[in-house]
Amino acid sequence: MQTIMVVGTTSHAGKSLIAAAICRMLSRRGWRVAPFKGQNMALNAYVTPSGREIGFAQAVQAWAAGVVPEVEMNPILLKPQGDMTSQVILQGKAVGRTKASDYYQQYVQRGWQAIEESLQRLAENFDVVVCEGAGSPAEINLKHRDLTNMRVAKYLNAATLLVVDIDRGGAFAHVVGTLELLNPEERSLVKGIVINKFRGQRSILEPGIRWLEEYTGIPVVGVIPWTEQIFPAEDSLDLMERRSSKSHPELTIAVLQLPRISNFTDFDPLEAEASVTLQYLTPEQPLGNPDAVIIPGSKTTLADLIALQESGMAAELKNYAEAGGTILGICGGFQMLGKTLADSEGMEGEAGSYSGLGLLPLETTITPDKIARQRQVRSHFPQSGLPVEGYEIHQGRTQMVEFQADTFKPLFDDPDLGLVNLSQSVWGCYLHGLFDNGAWRRAWLNHLRQRRGLPALSTDVANYREQREMVLDSLADLGEQYLDLSPLLSE
Repeated sequence: MQTIMVVGTTSHAGKSLIAAAICRMLSRRGWRVAPFKGQNMALNAYVTPSGREIGFAQAVQAWAAGVVPEVEMNPILLKPQGDMTSQVILQGKAVGRTKASDYYQQYVQRGWQAIEESLQRLAENFDVVVCEGAGSPAEINLKHRDLTNMRVAKYLNAATLLVVDIDRGGAFAHVVGTLELLNPEERSLVKGIVINKFRGQRSILEPGIRWLEEYTGIPVVGVIPWTEQIFPAEDSLDLMERRSSKSHPELTIAVLQLPRISNFTDFDPLEAEASVTLQYLTPEQPLGNPDAVIIPGSKTTLADLIALQESGMAAELKNYAEAGGTILGICGGFQMLGKTLADSEGMEGEAGSYSGLGLLPLETTITPDKIARQRQVRSHFPQSGLPVEGYEIHQGRTQMVEFQADTFKPLFDDPDLGLVNLSQSVWGCYLHGLFDNGAWRRAWLNHLRQRRGLPALSTDVANYREQREMVLDSLADLGEQYLDLSPLLSE
């Protein structure tokens, strides 16, 4: 098994994107390729067919490689909950919560064992494993417990790429500083430098490239130009950089950027709709009068509900709904739309019962057991009989307070998955990946368009996975043009 490690000088340097591009490039050459990230800290998660949680970025990289996502591709997933505490997902299952100060004592040894076992299983089935690091490999205070970067690279003797984001400035200092802080064994594994997010003329950069190669003795194997492609992100830092470039959008949809927002990759299909612009609003920002508001998933639903209430956003949402505005809640957002949320065991903080937004007749109880599974259902609304695929990840059970068939209807043929009122102004469901379903997405958008007097869009469209394939192909095409993998591979 050959291995490539992709590390970055900083977080958000583009490691996930570069790793995905390499997965697709090598798959095109006929290699059996698997992505791998030993430990991921992210709130964007995916559920594998076996019902295990992994980071969404590794699922995308698996699709780039043309293979089914497996839990071995991301054996440790840490999901931050606030107060320096994270839920620990080990080999796809939640095993506990820990503070950062206690993680080393409680989980690092178990985590490394899971990494070794996962790599062994991948070695049995794949020709190449493309590994992704996390943050920077040169965090001196964290290296003794770093399960993601150079410890994995040394274990695999992996040819390593160092990626730097030149757009943020200081790229040469980032590269040189990172290499200086690696020990000789680690530095010897670095076979190439990739300059990412470059804007401008390559000729102007050439003197810097020559200097960098002479100073470090490591070739610059790629200068990747800036791309406007929406690529699934790992964390909410990405939302700070997203700006709509659509000149004449017909619909505006507000997505609440909750303090602990999760699975905001759910909305990439809406970003891809030419007629839609998304506005990510923090709870402190004015809501305005968008065509719809989406309350997304949250890792700590109760804390984010309280944030909405204390900021005044909860009152704005109620006023917006009373005025006929459209609200859709997904997962944690679905739970917030109900009447009450109870956390008797303090799973998300202080134990107690809390009032929700009261827009759906639901009560939710937070439970220790997490539901994580893929689903295939058929819709009742906004159009009957549409096939819908998605996945559930939630720590809570929701039920109707009282049956109100004259006012509320099940959204799908499984009544526990979602609810909508008869005016179709308040929607709620547990399904992540809902908007990936092209016909359902367009039917929902057409409901909004009808309210605006706009003509309907065709619902005869492919699911978003086909658009995602085009994005992955374009990234690989970019890699073929600007990235030289020959120093990393032995054919």
